[in-house]
Formats: sequence, C-alpha cells, structure tokens
Amino acid sequence: MNPSLLPSSPTTTRTTRSVALALAGTVLVLLAGCVSEPDSHVVSAPPPPPPTRAVTTTTTTTSPATVVTTNGSVITATPVVSTTVVTQAPPALQQEVVLAQPSSSHVWIAGYWTWRNERYEWMAGHWELPPHSGATWVAPRWEQDGSAYRFYEGYWT
Repeated sequence: MNPSLLPSSPTTTRTTRSVALALAGTVLVLLAGCVSEPDSHVVSAPPPPPPTRAVTTTTTTTSPATVVTTNGSVITATPVVSTTVVTQAPPALQQEVVLAQPSSSHVWIAGYWTWRNERYEWMAGHWELPPHSGATWVAPRWEQDGSAYRFYEGYWT
C-alpha cells in the first residue's frame, strides 16, 4: 500500500518532520566534518644545536724511527703524527662482528670514531698485515683534555 494515500494525523506529520529534520541535521554534521580540515596537533622537538666546530692541529715529530725489514735492511723514517682536538665528546664505540681471519699473520684493527668533514665518522674494523715481523698495533684513541677531546691516531710499532 502506498503511504501517501493513508490519512495523516497531526502526530504522524510531526513525527515525520522530526525524523526528516534529524536526518537532515545528521547529514549536515557528516558533511561539515568532510569539508573542514582537522585541527593539527603535531608536536616535534626543536632541532638539535649545530655541532661544535673542531680545531685541528698537525704536529710533525722529529724523533726518527728505525725499522728493520724482512730482508735485513734498516730504514730510518720520521713519522708524521696528526692530532685532532674536538670540543664535542665522541659517541660510544659500536659493536662489530669480527670476520674470519684471512691468515694467521693478519691482525684485527678494531673500529673507531674519527673526526672528518666537521663531524664524527665511524671507521669500521678490518684485518691488516703488519708492516714487519714483530710489529704491534697501537689502537687510536680519544682522551679528554680539559673541556675538549684529543684524538691520537693508531700506529704500528
């Protein structure tokens, strides 16, 4: 049966209008939510301060080093030692996986932090052949020097 052919009462008309108004209000609320942009509540930390610039000093030592090669010849050389002073503490050492030793003559040189291009850079550990028999590796290191940190290069003795 067609509902428009039924006799309507004032109560039915009010109910129909109330339902129609409620539906129209709901549609407006839904559409209003789609048209407007949501409030943005993005919270971020301020950018970190720029790193403190380093002062690099290169020093040449004059004490000659004597090396006896495997064929018996004696070489005297003056090593050049470079030191870097940085006012920013070095990061903690990274964990490394030590790869298989290529030969019994190879020595593991552990990774370390160095200062390059105005920032710390990690130098990965690797296997290396000593320059002569009996040579030992003195690892590079950072030492606190007042409010700064001084880097000493690694070397073979």
